[in-house]
Amino acid sequence: MMHPEDSSSSLEEILAQARKSDDFHTFKPLGDKRDLQISYYKSLVNSDSIHRFVIQEIQQHGNELWDLFAIQARLPFDDVHITEDTKEIAQKLIEGNALIWFKGQPSQCLLADVNNAREGHRQSNETENEYSVVGPKVGFVENLDMNIHLLRQQLSLPELVIKEIKLGSLSRTRVAIVYLDGITNPKHIETFEQRLGGIDFDVVYDSSLLDQIISDNSNTPFPLFLSTERIDRVVYAVSSGQVGVLADGSPYVITGPSTFLDFFISPEDYYLPWILGSFFRVIRLLSVLFSIFAAPLYVAVLTYHFEVIPESLLEPLIISRVHVPFPPVMEAIFLEVTIELLREAGARLPTKIGQTLGIVGGIVIGQATVQAALTSNILLIIVALSALASFTTPIFKMANTIRLLRFPFILLAAMWGGLGIAMGFIVLAGHLLRLKSLGTPYLVPLFPFRKGNFADSFIRSSYQYTTHRRKFLKPLSLIRFRPDKNSEKEGLENE
Repeated sequence: MMHPEDSSSSLEEILAQARKSDDFHTFKPLGDKRDLQISYYKSLVNSDSIHRFVIQEIQQHGNELWDLFAIQARLPFDDVHITEDTKEIAQKLIEGNALIWFKGQPSQCLLADVNNAREGHRQSNETENEYSVVGPKVGFVENLDMNIHLLRQQLSLPELVIKEIKLGSLSRTRVAIVYLDGITNPKHIETFEQRLGGIDFDVVYDSSLLDQIISDNSNTPFPLFLSTERIDRVVYAVSSGQVGVLADGSPYVITGPSTFLDFFISPEDYYLPWILGSFFRVIRLLSVLFSIFAAPLYVAVLTYHFEVIPESLLEPLIISRVHVPFPPVMEAIFLEVTIELLREAGARLPTKIGQTLGIVGGIVIGQATVQAALTSNILLIIVALSALASFTTPIFKMANTIRLLRFPFILLAAMWGGLGIAMGFIVLAGHLLRLKSLGTPYLVPLFPFRKGNFADSFIRSSYQYTTHRRKFLKPLSLIRFRPDKNSEKEGLENE
């Protein structure tokens, strides 16, 4: 197979390889009078541009076009240039350029960029997986140029720097590194460029692949880079001193360095009054703890720690489990797996069918399971509430991690009870303490402790207390905005 990067390939070899595809066209616009040739991939170019501005222009002024420079002057495109580099010719052809050359002079070729980059991309750019009631609904799409355009609409300043590279030995996917010059720490930019530049991969399907490859630790279930489809979240991250990575063909943008608490922050927190935003953020964090530890605590208490059950709850627990033949750990795993099956089936099926399956399946299976004495109704309520609590996590990747963590804690609770849960928590905390995102500690501002970064962490403080960027990112400019402290709101006095 001839690779497009093979600089030793001649023009004849490049065209011979291209002709194996039925969508590659070569013809003479001036007929047999001249040896002028035009070649292009029909599936990659804009047919209207080819026929109206290339073929028609050449046919109308054929008597004046005796060399490639004359043709170059006639074509109304931004990117039209003459080259002898066969490596560039091979690459530009598969990017949607038209190749124009004289058969008697194959050493020089004219490349005209007539690609139809927006063909096949969806027109709607509403966020689907990170929906919010308050705030903008605009999200990214699968086109890199459109995503950069959307980003520049929000950050319309020359300091927004876009650096493009190409990744994938076969796909040659365009990847853009985005940051604010004069704010983002150069070390973060350099680290991103080094890690992305060192990637040796064949096809980059999505930005999620880049997320995994450039992570500081690939043996962790926790996402180390925040992945989002919301423009406002990326704008906030970039303006705070983080770096964004966009990949062509992916509607998700990677931002980093990221911390553990970043995955539980919703854009709605900033659109609501700070008291409401802080309340919902605390509820979100408490939901994570409940989702992970509710079922393991049930298993530990019913297996080893009956003495901690209040007398008022002892009778309902005994009645609910009197006919259940399985130990609590089997109950919990059975229900957790059932919930995961319903969730996966609902996500893979069409929207209307998935919603119906989730509601009907949950009610029917839950009721039948209790009546068949396969599980207790109390555990059914706990598992259902744990599933609801996991849905409060705004970022899908972190929600998946929380779903996974429940299973090892249930097994530890079944083996050693409360001691097992404590041991699991210590191991989990130790693992989180060792994680880093682009060299930044994952648990900052908790560890290392950073007092100045708590204004926007567990709670979202009023804007008058969030005037500085997060210090652990080490931005070149620490101040975000300067509120006028001398201006005070004065009410009208009734005379």
